[in-house]
Amino acid sequence: MASQDVPKTCKVITADTIAKGLLAEVKETLAKVQGPSGTRPTLAAFLANGDPAAVKYAEWSKKTCEEKFMFVDADGPRSGFKFDLRTVDKDLLEEEIMKANDDDHVDGTIVYYPIFPKNPTHDQYVQETVELSKDVEGLRHKHLHNMYHNVRFLDPPENKKKSILPCTPLAVVKILEYLQIYNPILASGNRLFGKTITVINRSEVNGRPLAALLANDGATVYSVDITGVQLFTRGQGIKKPRHQVEDKEGWGLKDCVPLSDVVIGGVPIESFKVPTELIRDGAVCINFSSYKNFDGPAIKEKASIYVPSVGKVTIAVLLRNLVRLVANRPSKGDTARSVLQAKSEAFADD
Repeated sequence: MASQDVPKTCKVITADTIAKGLLAEVKETLAKVQGPSGTRPTLAAFLANGDPAAVKYAEWSKKTCEEKFMFVDADGPRSGFKFDLRTVDKDLLEEEIMKANDDDHVDGTIVYYPIFPKNPTHDQYVQETVELSKDVEGLRHKHLHNMYHNVRFLDPPENKKKSILPCTPLAVVKILEYLQIYNPILASGNRLFGKTITVINRSEVNGRPLAALLANDGATVYSVDITGVQLFTRGQGIKKPRHQVEDKEGWGLKDCVPLSDVVIGGVPIESFKVPTELIRDGAVCINFSSYKNFDGPAIKEKASIYVPSVGKVTIAVLLRNLVRLVANRPSKGDTARSVLQAKSEAFADD
């Protein structure tokens, strides 16, 4: 075979490609849980920082709501969601969130973090001011507690209200499902058994929740940040009901990346790059940072699959979470049986 005929070893998958299926699922489920007379859900989005990545995320979210979810009814075409971007001073943010909590026309609330980058505990306080039933990001303590403890529902033993998972971590999970890294032959909750994954980021919003989700699904996960490496696992034979965490003293990227089937970069620093020479041949590489954590040309010579960004998948998951919040709401007495069934079955695979 001539050298120019040798097939490329790396497949580059864009977020847009992966998001299409999720958006179609969201549109179909939205129509079912709303019923014929349902009003379009409203997402209140609070921007209180000047982060260009947050501004871009907000613009993409608005565009997706207005262009990807068009319905035609008796009054003509309309979008399926209302995206209400509210730019506020950070000192007034808590007050504005409380107003959204009390507004029956608001179905979900998102805040673009960080608001107080030098005081992360204050960001955590802001997360707790969002009404639980409107927490579209899954960052309230109740949602995070359920995620870390591998609890799927908010209302046991009835198990009708699914807990909300953080958007970017869930987006990465959906990407891994699309790439068939999850093994559908295994039981739900064990489908990453046998996979070793390195996550380079351990923030409370993205990296740590992602490591927990992957470990709870059976993977051996190395979580890396500037303080070192932690191992997230459900133990030998994944016999524990939820993940345990172990410090790996003296470990760094050189120790865990070569062991990994999947390497996930989320370092918010422009100069950071995962050393390509550490990545094993045929690994899957995913970047969820707003900066490129992988050397593009070099990684295409090493990885089997490369996903350079996740933003549009994150937006699809955000709207998916919003529909789930609508489905979790108590139904009125005259609600059609088909709508009740659709609400109980909304995104039942999670």
